[in-house]
Amino acid sequence: MALKFLIPLFFYLFLLLPSTSHGHNITRILAKYPEFSTFNHYLTLTHLAGDINRRLTITVLAVDNAAMSSLLSKKLSTYTIRNVLSLHVLVDYFGAKKLHQISKGSTLTASMFQSTGAAEGTSGYVNITNLKGGKVGFGVVDGDGKLNAHFVKSLKEIPYNISVLQISQVLTSAEAEAPTAGPSELNLTSIMAKQGCKAFADLIKASGAETTFQTNIEAGLTVFCPTDNVVKSFAPQYKHLTASQKVSLLLYHGIPVYQSLQMLKTNNGIMNTLATDNANKYDFTVQTDGEDVTLETKVTTAKITGTVLDQEPLVIYKINKVLLPKELYKAPEAKPPKPSKNNGDDEEEADAPSEQESDDQTADENGAGGLMDGGRLIMIALSLCMGILFM
Repeated sequence: MALKFLIPLFFYLFLLLPSTSHGHNITRILAKYPEFSTFNHYLTLTHLAGDINRRLTITVLAVDNAAMSSLLSKKLSTYTIRNVLSLHVLVDYFGAKKLHQISKGSTLTASMFQSTGAAEGTSGYVNITNLKGGKVGFGVVDGDGKLNAHFVKSLKEIPYNISVLQISQVLTSAEAEAPTAGPSELNLTSIMAKQGCKAFADLIKASGAETTFQTNIEAGLTVFCPTDNVVKSFAPQYKHLTASQKVSLLLYHGIPVYQSLQMLKTNNGIMNTLATDNANKYDFTVQTDGEDVTLETKVTTAKITGTVLDQEPLVIYKINKVLLPKELYKAPEAKPPKPSKNNGDDEEEADAPSEQESDDQTADENGAGGLMDGGRLIMIALSLCMGILFM
């Protein structure tokens, strides 16, 4: 009789426990299906596998070895193949059930090719349409509206984390199949100049810092680029720097490793820059506030406002301020305390908590306090269980 009450009680107790999400591994998922070995191999070769595994919500449109053969027969470079396969990685979750429940029968969804910044316009969007007889078609926006592939079956679904679906053919796109330069052939300043960072690119070229940026691309490089209006307003300060200080300031906007936006969001902390030289740290701190990523230098705080290019091993972000290193600029002085408002009364008014103290207090209330509340609930539930058990 006691078990009748214990089972639902233990189930409720289980629901009280904090949930955790586990990362996915696309290589491991596809390894169970030999017929997708070529597709799996090229996800690894082009570094797309790592990008997929870092995403929290993703849909992979896998094609079998026969379909991959038609792509490989085109003799495309590895970097161009990466663009084509990135069309098969949708930055949203689509399980088999959701495919057949699309509102109005058709939808456009962004692929990883669109999110890299390499796609022109909306050429990185994929059209998913319900067809007659229960079929679902897939096609890219720049493919003249043709749905050249259709849904075959679901291979793996972890709602709403990752879905791996088989489609019949490789998605064709003239934009994705266009010749793509390898990392060593990418011209950093040219890319920035075309995407609203021409003023910053011109400073890099004029200072001689371009060589340092270019030589770091092959091994991995993250660049934070202040937009043209930001650089224009900073020009009066910049011109007072010496030649070596200008180079240091510009190199301060580069990290000698590849850091996707998701990596920056999860790997908060101190980052060394290209300007770092022994005792001259030239570092800054990456912080995440919701969906915003900020760069804090102790002198100024800049926010990432967009992505110019994300093509591993190179990623370029737009930021809304010039990064000012403490090695070249003094940190702003703390503001003096506000005068007391007690007007001479014997009883002093209590100081208001600082913003940091407020944040810490909130964190305590939401964190440790929450855990204590959860602990009390669990202890109460266990007590009830023991009481019922010995009835």
